[in-house]
Amino acid sequence: MATLNKKLCIVLALLAGCDANNDAETMSVPATTQSAATATAWFDLQLQLVQQTAGFTPPVASRAFAYSEVALYESVVHGMPENQSLAGQLHELASVPQPDGNAVYYWPAVANAALASIARQLFAPATAENVAAIDELEGNLAASYTDEAGPLVLERSAAYGRAVAIAIFEWSRSDGGDEGYLHNFPTSYVPPSGPGLWVPTPPAFQPAMQPYWGSNRMFWLTPSDCADGAPPEYSEEPCAEFFCEGKEVYETSLSLTPEQEQIARFWADDPMMTATPPGHSISIVTQVLEQNDATLDVAAEAYAKVSIAVADAFISCWAMKYQFNVLRPVTYIRAIIDPAWTPLINAPPFPEYPSGHSAQSGAAAQVLTDMFGTMGFTDHTHDARGLPARSFDSFFAAADEAAISRLYAGIHYRSAIEDGLDMGRCVGVTVSALPVRR
Repeated sequence: MATLNKKLCIVLALLAGCDANNDAETMSVPATTQSAATATAWFDLQLQLVQQTAGFTPPVASRAFAYSEVALYESVVHGMPENQSLAGQLHELASVPQPDGNAVYYWPAVANAALASIARQLFAPATAENVAAIDELEGNLAASYTDEAGPLVLERSAAYGRAVAIAIFEWSRSDGGDEGYLHNFPTSYVPPSGPGLWVPTPPAFQPAMQPYWGSNRMFWLTPSDCADGAPPEYSEEPCAEFFCEGKEVYETSLSLTPEQEQIARFWADDPMMTATPPGHSISIVTQVLEQNDATLDVAAEAYAKVSIAVADAFISCWAMKYQFNVLRPVTYIRAIIDPAWTPLINAPPFPEYPSGHSAQSGAAAQVLTDMFGTMGFTDHTHDARGLPARSFDSFFAAADEAAISRLYAGIHYRSAIEDGLDMGRCVGVTVSALPVRR
């Protein structure tokens, strides 16, 4: 009779939420009691994927993180009693698959399957080694859950996670940035020409990167929400504000302290060498979660909010970059001040104003402060590259340092740095108001 009952339980499990290996389990354990380890493991791998996958420039990376982290949030939100779905709130996200309200789910397994599935889709051009790394991480995590839930619960959970990932990926394809890794330098774009306008910069003289990114669909903001700045009027007159800003970049570069040079290199986050600036922000989120011994629900909300803020900050920033088309300091200084000048770090291939580093760092800092308060932390993002960790009293202190690092690098004028920070903080405030609570 016991065997018959067990077989019957197996047959009915998918409908009734019964698990033959755990007959006493009648309801899902909330994500509020589960470890964040599944989420942090996946975003550690995504840092590697961004660094090693061709075409993942900073805007493209910000998009991949955002869709991945919305998939994480939506996969576990029904295990977060105080939270609600982002469907119907984020632009054009009409609906997301719902779990069976009568069935049992193991939320880390749901998250694992969702993150694995969407990683395969968002990182379609990943190397064979990294595709294998995705498979390996998913399998290792799935195997680790077998002591926590029986096979039917785990199977059901994985199926639900994959369904959520499919829905989020399909939503992503209509935003204007789909397969952006294939279109970083579109030949259709012809930059405007004239005094003070951006031109390709040495040493590679690459064409403009992602000139249409600013027209992509945003996640939560609208295009006009935080884009209200403007650069100083272009001038070559020594008494003009623009000249003074160019001269500041030049004079700063001639007297850099070892500390300032270290700051410039720590925050450079060059594509293909690192996980880009958006990846640096995600790395900080992971470190904060681990420092706070966070649960899965906190991780899902933190990753989602930070990634949405960073992605929307990039769209806002890129719209303004190609609206104003300000030339880089290397172009201005060589033409007006010193023809032999070279910045510490080469300028990236797109217009100068405002600073993308500042915008995305300010956005992330605002969201993290709103979630975790003012807290000190040590940033170990570049330990593996041999760059010393840097400690901060607050998230805003880190954002301020990331922003000023671009002056030390010789890449941005001060107005682009300060206005970029203001834009980022505005984005962060707006995203923090996203109604995730019921």
